[in-house]
Amino acid sequence: MASLTALAVITTPSVVVAENDNSGFSGNRLWTNQLQDYALKSLHNEDAMSMAAIPLNGPGINQYINADALMSPGSIMKLVTTFAALEVLGPNHHWDTDFLTDGVMVGDTLKGNLYVRFGGDPKLTIERLWTTLGELRSMGITRIEGDLILDGSYFQVDGGFPAFEDNGDNPHAPFLVEPSAYLTNLNLMHFQVRADERGTQAWSTPSLGEVVIDNRVVATAEGPCPSRRNFEWEPIIHEDHRVTVRVTGELPQGCRTTTYLSLLSHEQYSASLIRSLLADLGVVVSGGDLNGVTPEDARLVMKTTSPDLVTMVRDINKWSSNVMARQLLLTIGAENRQEDESDDRVAGIRVIYDWLENKGINTAGMVIDNGAGLTRHGRITARQGAQILEHAWNSAYSADLMASMPIIAMDGTMARRLRNTGMDGEGRIKTGYLENVRSIAGFTRDSNNTTWAVVGMVNNDPAWNGQAVLDRILYSLHFRPPTGTAISHAASGTSETSIQ
Repeated sequence: MASLTALAVITTPSVVVAENDNSGFSGNRLWTNQLQDYALKSLHNEDAMSMAAIPLNGPGINQYINADALMSPGSIMKLVTTFAALEVLGPNHHWDTDFLTDGVMVGDTLKGNLYVRFGGDPKLTIERLWTTLGELRSMGITRIEGDLILDGSYFQVDGGFPAFEDNGDNPHAPFLVEPSAYLTNLNLMHFQVRADERGTQAWSTPSLGEVVIDNRVVATAEGPCPSRRNFEWEPIIHEDHRVTVRVTGELPQGCRTTTYLSLLSHEQYSASLIRSLLADLGVVVSGGDLNGVTPEDARLVMKTTSPDLVTMVRDINKWSSNVMARQLLLTIGAENRQEDESDDRVAGIRVIYDWLENKGINTAGMVIDNGAGLTRHGRITARQGAQILEHAWNSAYSADLMASMPIIAMDGTMARRLRNTGMDGEGRIKTGYLENVRSIAGFTRDSNNTTWAVVGMVNNDPAWNGQAVLDRILYSLHFRPPTGTAISHAASGTSETSIQ
């Protein structure tokens, strides 16, 4: 274990441990008392933080602070959804998107409608659509004499989704995209502006006919490239559902600025994207864009199959994709829907509750809501979260779940946290962030090579200093693990320390 002298030189913006730090982790006091003192000084609210830490494969004493308080978890709720999916759906679960027709091929023409039967794919990308639609061109088809009909009947959603009241000023932000059977390319458009000696050029990927760019960015002399925050992207929604995106700002020559926006409904976006890709491939659709159900006698023309669930889980947890997590919850519901159920979100939540209770986990008070944590209503206790992680550690799919989680100081949402502390790579931690909410959940290793399941949540107004408190938990578990030493002893005859 590192000495106090060695620890004195290890610093990070959110964690500082020094020999004269009166709030530090020295002295003959319980580990949780020291941590709670630090949290109180940082948050000024003794009920603002809850925490649970359980040793999994070596010496250690279970640690709890306010562990049975129901807290808003933020995005750490994604671990519940993704772990459940691995065990309920299986790690090799795939999503199929089928392209079918009710017509016949005559020469270079498909005489009939082209149906797109969506299967709830969380990440149906432009690249996969391009490759699949390219097969139609390779078959010699250059014209479709019929309609493009989208079939989104895979999901059943009764009454839509609970509203999330975002405190930001951008309703088109990527993290707010809702799930849908029609989801393609995360329903996003990537806008870019670049400046050179000719002025500025603006474009989007994909390029859709319903969206035009009003580029008012002024090119200036070469200089430092400005932050994206220096530019204003203003979508103007027209009555015919077309959109003009007005962008303003000043951009030095040689620089570019970029943003992602979700501007169209899922149905409109997907139809426009597919039609645009077909046009790029040299295939013309003579009819219109419709929504409908694929006839039973329609013939399969081509299909695209998603990567496996393990790959999807990694994308969800590494970068905290809300729409993919919500799509996954709907899939759990759709694949396990009972005859009397008409809402796959509700069915998915039921399946997860049943799955947890079969593991002996008390779900009292837990609120899953949408599976992503993007909600003001979600609730879980630190004890419940730690118990779920303990089961995950012993699961046949533990390696798949752990590999999906951000690595301390190295990647994902943990890439910039706990740097220069000697903890690089010493844990896999999912993070959560909402207004007045900060959270962590995952696995971290101490200096004795014992792995701990740890959950920490801060609910406070404001919660801006919550990240430092949560980083302190991870730092302390690593360098000063509560293993029964003078620093972190437990009462004789007990295996845990609990502060409620």
